[in-house]
Amino acid sequence: MIVITNMITSPIRRAQLRAALLVSLGFSSLQLCGSAFAAEDASPVTGGSAETLTAMPLADCIDAAMRQNRKRPASQFAVAIAEAQHRQALSGYWPHVTLKAAYTRMDEAPNFIFPAGYMGVPPQAINVPEGTAIINVPAGVFGPTAMQLPVITPAQTITTSGQLFPIPAQDIKLMDPESLYASVNATWLLFDGGMRKGYREQAAGLVAMMKADARRTDLEITDTVKRYYYGAVLAQRLHEVGNDTLARMEATLSLTESLYKEGSGRVQKIDYLDNKIMVESLRAMVFSLQKNEAMARAALANAIGLPWHASIRPADRELPAAQFVGDISSLVGSAYQFSPDWATVEAGLRSLEGSVTTARSGHAPKLALTGELHRWRNNYESGTATATNKSGYTVALGFEIPIFDGFLTRHKVAEARARVAKLKEEQFLLKDGIGLQIKDVFLGLHAAQQSQQATLAALEASQENRDLTTRAYQNELVETEKMVRAQLVEALMSAQHLKARYDLVVLQSRLALLVGTDLAARLDAR
Repeated sequence: MIVITNMITSPIRRAQLRAALLVSLGFSSLQLCGSAFAAEDASPVTGGSAETLTAMPLADCIDAAMRQNRKRPASQFAVAIAEAQHRQALSGYWPHVTLKAAYTRMDEAPNFIFPAGYMGVPPQAINVPEGTAIINVPAGVFGPTAMQLPVITPAQTITTSGQLFPIPAQDIKLMDPESLYASVNATWLLFDGGMRKGYREQAAGLVAMMKADARRTDLEITDTVKRYYYGAVLAQRLHEVGNDTLARMEATLSLTESLYKEGSGRVQKIDYLDNKIMVESLRAMVFSLQKNEAMARAALANAIGLPWHASIRPADRELPAAQFVGDISSLVGSAYQFSPDWATVEAGLRSLEGSVTTARSGHAPKLALTGELHRWRNNYESGTATATNKSGYTVALGFEIPIFDGFLTRHKVAEARARVAKLKEEQFLLKDGIGLQIKDVFLGLHAAQQSQQATLAALEASQENRDLTTRAYQNELVETEKMVRAQLVEALMSAQHLKARYDLVVLQSRLALLVGTDLAARLDAR
């Protein structure tokens, strides 16, 4: 803040005052555009012939930003990814059924070579009982026709010696070269020692983290739009202050010229030239304020998600003068309940505790039920392509017990527990950090309110001083320099008062971002 405490009696002091006024009226150039907007050459009136200007209230700007800002879809896709991962974790509780089918064509039919060998017959005695044998006598032996003669055979014993019968190698075809195979496989994990539960908790924690991050994105978009909206209002008001000051200075210049040429001689040409220099310098500053206003409107449009050639003119003409009447303890308590940062840490703890459960499941046995129903189509009916082999099913109950893994599971559990402990310690730091940030904004709000009241009193005094000085100057009772100073001081006080009101709005928006909820119930609009 620049406070003028003495008369300006030299060109150096006048130059310092001009520089101070330039800083006070042009301070919003960087604050309104933000670090994301680089300074560009733009038309001081419209920002370019392709610019489209739209008037919108704050609520419509926020609604449009929620629909068009590119940050919001990105955060929503992150939530969708986390929810898909959570559903993947839940799929482990269901049996998994797979249908497989394959057609195969081999270059040749598979075969099996039965090797050559011998079949041994041991020596043995064959007892032949007494009986009657029928002998067929062909025709021509005893007569012209064949006949059968019964022959009585006595009981006897026939003894044979051991013999070896050679068996040649045999090429046996197993199946046709073309086959069609289809099967249905099912696997159902019955018991896993908490592995699936741990994965489910990790995925659910990730979903909560992404939702908290998406909510923080929404709060950040709202905060950004609100700051840029009222920044555009501030730029517009500063431009109006500059125009009003320039108009009064031009009127003063005309009066100075009249007093210099037709007055009593108290106003000299040097006073007229000093006044003219000040007017032209102020005119240049007004052009700069005009450019700031155009860039502030473009920045607001960009925050909403509109293209570069669009500009948004705020529907409000004045900065709000709302007074903050909240309690810091209730604000900190609300932050622990609604803050996205706090919700993210709590969701992270839930996810890490799930990883402990998953790691601990490495000590537990696993039990699974599996089954298969298969069908094999092959045109061959012998070899391995028999009716028994072509269709069937299998059912199995698998059991796995970990015995020793080199302490791998033990160290995995230790790592997961250490991560949980680390995040819990960071949660304590976050708790103190949130409270400290809220305290800083809370104190800044009270300071901004006092600054707003002080600058309002200074503005009213400067307006009265300018009015009295103008009337005195018209009667040649005060010097030109004092008249100029009164007008510049009024502009300076007006700019500082607008800046104080803007700071109050920005701090309230910042507090809403930190707490993570609407502060309308804690704000008393006056």
